[in-house]
Amino acid sequence: MRTKEERISREIARRERQLGKPRGKWYFPYLVLIISLVYITDEICSQIGTLMKTEIANDMLSHFGQSSVGALDILSMISVPFLALGIVYKPLSDRFGRKPFLVINTFGMAAGLLIVYLSRSVPAYVVGACVIQFFVPHDMQAVYIMEVAPDKHRAKLYSVVKCVAMLGVMVIPLLRRMLMHSTAQWRRVYLIPAIVGLATALTALLLAKETDAFNRSRINYLRGNTEENGTAAEGGILPALRFVWKHKQLRWLFIALACSETGFLLTIDYEVIMTYGYAGHFMKSGLFSTLEAAVESAGVHEITAALFLFPVGCALGQLIPGFIADRKSRKAAALSASLASVVLLLGFMLGSMRGAPPYLVGFLAGACIGSFWSNIDTLTMMAGESAPTALRASVLAATNLATGIGIGAAYGVTLPLLTILGNASAGVVILCAAVPGLVAAFTILALKTHDTRGVNLSAVKGNEWEQREETEEVRAQ
Repeated sequence: MRTKEERISREIARRERQLGKPRGKWYFPYLVLIISLVYITDEICSQIGTLMKTEIANDMLSHFGQSSVGALDILSMISVPFLALGIVYKPLSDRFGRKPFLVINTFGMAAGLLIVYLSRSVPAYVVGACVIQFFVPHDMQAVYIMEVAPDKHRAKLYSVVKCVAMLGVMVIPLLRRMLMHSTAQWRRVYLIPAIVGLATALTALLLAKETDAFNRSRINYLRGNTEENGTAAEGGILPALRFVWKHKQLRWLFIALACSETGFLLTIDYEVIMTYGYAGHFMKSGLFSTLEAAVESAGVHEITAALFLFPVGCALGQLIPGFIADRKSRKAAALSASLASVVLLLGFMLGSMRGAPPYLVGFLAGACIGSFWSNIDTLTMMAGESAPTALRASVLAATNLATGIGIGAAYGVTLPLLTILGNASAGVVILCAAVPGLVAAFTILALKTHDTRGVNLSAVKGNEWEQREETEEVRAQ
């Protein structure tokens, strides 16, 4: 058996060999392509359950009646313990590297899609949904982008890749139109994304390389050189939380993330808002005698059409703030994104209720969701840019605790109301939950945090902003 010193020496030698291997002039473009494919898989997994939500609820939980969507939301809370496990799982990439988890996460998401496709009972569906929900939040592809992109173009590259990924979500309404001839055939939509996801995992395994930032940080840690890392920790959720608690910049960013997530149900109920908006319009127009018939018609026709433009709107909603973040500031990007999400929510909610063209309503809904996630992504990126490489993945994993608190508050406020008032009230209920949280988040961001635009991630130690405040205080005296 090798001694500890021998294991350390072997790992250092392996990391140095990885650093020494030539990348080639085409490596960065095809790495971006791989990351884009992974992000497409991630976004499909993130969106497919929501885009099929009404059909899944009415098919598998029809005995709950008109509150079947609320029942599905309650059932989805079974995945919460799996999300908690993810807080321990993601920091492992600060010990073992980014690439293994890029591959494992992509394979896991695809496997979850396949399980849902094969499910014929509620327990089987829940298993597949839990597998998807476990792997989706880890976003190792985002860590890749942060660590390989040039400092001045990090947010732009991130937003462009996410824009491409959201355009990839257009495959869902396309598959709905091709394969789903009735709402009971919703499972068919899951198969092709599952196959593509498995192929993407294999591609990442064969072609992606470990990031240089991680290799250098890991070598420094193994050699005991913690000055460059800014921390002596080897990753892990507890070291990350201690680090966050000691540094005001990260502490306030975590609070802002929690406040922003009070609007979380918007990201999983927008299809419900559109469906029941159109159904209500049909009922008022006298086109259907029952709400169930109106919902069925809206789901097959108007919503399928709306979802074709949903990814386009979502892509633009995520693309524009990235350019604002690199050109002006991260704070400006977060403000513009959060404000846009509220205005656009009102737009697509009222549009569906008044029978506006489905393509317009779908575009507004997509832009709303894209803007909401851009705000969350910008705050998360600021947290990653405020943490040293040796703890970056662990700190990003710890953000799930902050977002979990916000999501828990969102569920606690909105689910009882949705269950009591019915699916048609989703838009108003979610709007009332989202606005106070977004206002609080931006107030915190403006008054308590420093912008991180253009920081050198390899040099970040985490205490730069406190030192800056101390210097400013000294000058003021």
